[in-house]
Amino acid sequence: MISENAVYWIWLACALGEGSRIKEIVDDFGGAKQLYNANIMEWRMSSALVPKQVDRLERTDISEAEKIINICKNNGWHIICFEDDNYPKRLKDIPDPPAVLYVDGDLPDVDGSVLIGIVGTRKASDYALKCADVMSRGICQGGGIIVSGGALGVDTASHNGAILGGGKTVAVLGCGFGTNYLMENKPLRDAISKNGALVTEYPPFAKASRYTFPLRNRIISGFSLGVLVVEAGVKSGSLITANHALEQGRDVYAIPCSILESNFAGTNKLISDGASIALNPVDLLYPYAEEYGLDLSRVQTSFEIVNNTKIKRVNSAADENSISFENVSKTREIREKKRQISVNLTGDSKIVFNALTDEFTQFEIIAEKCGISANSAMSVLTMLEMSGLAESVGGKRYKLK
Repeated sequence: MISENAVYWIWLACALGEGSRIKEIVDDFGGAKQLYNANIMEWRMSSALVPKQVDRLERTDISEAEKIINICKNNGWHIICFEDDNYPKRLKDIPDPPAVLYVDGDLPDVDGSVLIGIVGTRKASDYALKCADVMSRGICQGGGIIVSGGALGVDTASHNGAILGGGKTVAVLGCGFGTNYLMENKPLRDAISKNGALVTEYPPFAKASRYTFPLRNRIISGFSLGVLVVEAGVKSGSLITANHALEQGRDVYAIPCSILESNFAGTNKLISDGASIALNPVDLLYPYAEEYGLDLSRVQTSFEIVNNTKIKRVNSAADENSISFENVSKTREIREKKRQISVNLTGDSKIVFNALTDEFTQFEIIAEKCGISANSAMSVLTMLEMSGLAESVGGKRYKLK
């Protein structure tokens, strides 16, 4: 259902752009409809608007908002506006809440639930992917809901862990639903909308950019009671989410990692600066259990979850990499298999296939190794997987089948 005033809130969002501080405008005019019906002189006299914003309001035609509403109706996407009763109060209370939320799926009861944000790098280590999966499963065991950004790496592992653990998850996107972002991973996108919701403040055909993702991070933390950073370098966008969380009065957690690797430097600094250490899922639920009536007795430890799922761990480097006649024979078999199949492949398909090994590798690394774009690599890998020549696991990692 779309409220009758949605057209005015969408007009306001289109005019001023995402991330604009609308609270002052609402306080001054009473709402988006009242703002629209005010005259230009009233706009200019308002302390809530600067001259550039007045110019944008004047230039923005409300017909654009009407088109957006029709697109959403045709695609079954919901629209939640700042003044609507179902707009989460938790999000409304942040300094810069979005004027409009577009929703694909069913947004959980944010104010009545424990939502935990899980963020981390796109180029995640196996350790980070396992941690994100384990924490998500455990949080869902206790009745929590996972919020993340729908990106590669830690985000994908978090959403997958929630879904496979029988829980709910929310993906906050940095683009509109009508763009191709996440469409190369359509099964995940569909699964999220069926087991929670995809959410964005961007209209249907707004494309992702390096500016839109940092903006959406405030919504991830805004939905959440606490935010867990799994793996982050010192310049990681995940630290932006952590900063938003602190500004919004949310709890910040981090998973301890190696002090010898730069990709964990941001996470370890958070701990050094006072972030709470999370070793088990219950660490993220305990502070909210009494208020929200969570049953923590159902929550397994990280170790128990690992042992009860199909997350495999290598016993030792020696076992994996030891030189033996068996390993040499296996390598020869793989090479011969690749040689026979590659004869019938051409172009990028042949290049990508020959780059695959018997170990899972991030698709971006494969793309870089092959000298082709990430989108091209993903298309070829998907084709190879459909042909039974490759297989994938969470985090968009591929290997020979």
